[in-house]
Amino acid sequence: MGASRVLLCCVVLIQLFAGQTDAQRSSSPWQTLSGDAPLVIARGGFSGLFPDSSFNAYSFAKETSVAGAALWCDVQLTKDGAGICFPDLKLNNASTVEDVYPNRQKTYPVNGVSTQGWFTIDFSLGDLISNVKLNRGILSRTEKFNGVYAITTVEDVTTQIKPEIFWLNVQYDAFYAQQNLSMSSFLISASTTVSIDYISSPEVNFFKKIAGRFGRKGPSFVFQFLGKEDFEPTTNRTYGSILSNLTFVKTFALGILVPKSYILPLDDNQYLVLPPKSLVLDAHKAGLQVYVSGFVNDNDIAHDYSSDPVSEYLSFVDNGNFSVDGVLSDFPITASASIDCFSHLGRNATKQVDFLVISKNGASGEYPGCTDMAYDKAIKDGADVIDCSVQMSSDGKPFCSSSIDLSDITNIAQTPFAQRSTHVPEISSNDGIYTFSLTWSEIQTLKPAISNPYRVYNMFRNPNEKNSGKFILLSEFLSLAKNSTSLSGVLISVEEAVYLREKQGIDVVKALLDTLTETGYSNGSTTKTKVMIQSTNSSVLVDFKKQSSKYETVYKVEEKIGDISDSAIEDIKKFANAVVIGKETVFPLYDDGFIIRQTNVVEKLHKWKVPVYVELFRNEFVSQPFDFFSDPTVEINSYVSGAGIDGTITEFPFTAARYKRNRCLGTKESLPPQYMAAVPPGFFLNLVNVIPPAQAPNPVFTDDDVTEPPLPPVTAKSPTSAPGTSFTNAQAPRPSGQTRLTLSLRLSVFASLLLL
Repeated sequence: MGASRVLLCCVVLIQLFAGQTDAQRSSSPWQTLSGDAPLVIARGGFSGLFPDSSFNAYSFAKETSVAGAALWCDVQLTKDGAGICFPDLKLNNASTVEDVYPNRQKTYPVNGVSTQGWFTIDFSLGDLISNVKLNRGILSRTEKFNGVYAITTVEDVTTQIKPEIFWLNVQYDAFYAQQNLSMSSFLISASTTVSIDYISSPEVNFFKKIAGRFGRKGPSFVFQFLGKEDFEPTTNRTYGSILSNLTFVKTFALGILVPKSYILPLDDNQYLVLPPKSLVLDAHKAGLQVYVSGFVNDNDIAHDYSSDPVSEYLSFVDNGNFSVDGVLSDFPITASASIDCFSHLGRNATKQVDFLVISKNGASGEYPGCTDMAYDKAIKDGADVIDCSVQMSSDGKPFCSSSIDLSDITNIAQTPFAQRSTHVPEISSNDGIYTFSLTWSEIQTLKPAISNPYRVYNMFRNPNEKNSGKFILLSEFLSLAKNSTSLSGVLISVEEAVYLREKQGIDVVKALLDTLTETGYSNGSTTKTKVMIQSTNSSVLVDFKKQSSKYETVYKVEEKIGDISDSAIEDIKKFANAVVIGKETVFPLYDDGFIIRQTNVVEKLHKWKVPVYVELFRNEFVSQPFDFFSDPTVEINSYVSGAGIDGTITEFPFTAARYKRNRCLGTKESLPPQYMAAVPPGFFLNLVNVIPPAQAPNPVFTDDDVTEPPLPPVTAKSPTSAPGTSFTNAQAPRPSGQTRLTLSLRLSVFASLLLL
């Protein structure tokens, strides 16, 4: 793809964002040295999406960051003394230099370490600008922008991008000096035409070289600390020892730049070591500003943050004790939103947007799903609705469990109950140990296990609590909800009703209705807690409506669909008050992780006045398309403010609940700032000039997909259905536990009436 097309597309996107009203920074008091809001520093521009230091990275960072954000350039020198912005003195990790110049690899001593690669000092500026293109430097990021953008010079950034604040980082002055290249001379010369606001370096002697050479209005000097055990190359002292003498640093710098671990270190299990170190307070006392590096959205962060990068930023800028003076980020949009939209927000801050935050098995991203601890956390975190997936024990006890197969969610495989494994093709093609094979008292002896959906990426949730909590009965769940002062409702899911009736002699619908009556929900208005019954089976919801009209019903569409017919919606409205759809039904994805477009499914359902809840929202960055910048808040914003959905079903209720209090959301009179604008669906796929291969689109959901025969009567359990027995004559597996037949819904209802 030509660079001109990329630049044109980026300009279009910039205009979309630039059209939003600039928000003023929070007027709340900050505990920075100056009292101003922390500075957002975009490392290499928006390097979390575009190649580091590319034109689009810088321009996109400028337009999607808070006003006054700084653009960071790692300055490297070419053999003819030109200054370029590139993340390392070796070119091979983040450019096409190996392909263009395969025979120009060399070895140099870098700070005493023999280092091999393609070095900037072996190429003229002409060699690089004419032939070498930029690549991603981190393999987990998209490769779609590889080989598109030319290397930028320091002058290019300031003349073409015109940053409000320009920050130059000089990482290897001593190395360039050994090669008879003067970084200080380049900077002094460049400063006559380039506005330089900050200069940072990890080398003490570099600051001695440039001291007093920029005049009274010259840039601020910031000393960069590397690892505490690393040696500063010009003094041969460790950075840890220099840290103990901040008054010395103050003699040549106005601030320090430190890794996150200098302030909030982690233990061996990736949890924060609290309380925070006193570095920020000590540095402020010494008159030094404190900037922090290492903020990225697409990497594991401390478990304390529940994979939520906004929470991490807030722990550094709004913790009640101190605020750092700036953050160096690959994703400046997240840093900007954290500082301007979510800082100084109390839990009782006014809600700015109205949608339901519905838990998925409680706060199951932080505790084992459907346990008392997961539900308590969901309520504490601000969920509007907590959910219970009802399962049945062999002695007829309804309880909450995210899966009917206990081997998915407990330690049962390591217990004597493992011998009760059985094959039930109506439920799964694999063997399982099912809830209806154990009594409730037996189930209570099992340890619940937290879900780890991204184990393949070596990403694990809250390991300290991986087996915490206990399963609870449906009655206990309902009592918990009734006693809560913050919940507005409960969502109770019913699946596998046909199998349980036909093969296990269990009527889950009756068990649910009886429990609702026993816990005081029978008249539908005794409590303030709204009851919603959800199922993928229309027959289950029709049966509920037939037996009681006191509860709302929610129809879940399991399939990824590209459209929905009016006749299907008309049928759904006869038995359901709302619909649940998957995220990809709203924004279908291309295989490479970009959004293709937005469907009209939400719009059509809204036309029929049907609320739409969407699942499943997770915080882990690998769960989101690249369009959302590895930020769960950006994703929520795009679904709520962009697609207009009515509720999020999430394993991390805190993130969605905090979004509702977001002070940057626009009003009818004003638009949100750039960093809180919904991402235009399909834009980035167009930007990378990818045409998705010809493939069958997601199907249209029709009334034939909705209608089902009525629920069968309860059949006495047959001897061959005993626990541990294979069902050799069972039907083939079905996605929702019941075959969808193309019968008229009216006939289904009529048949139900005949059974009365």
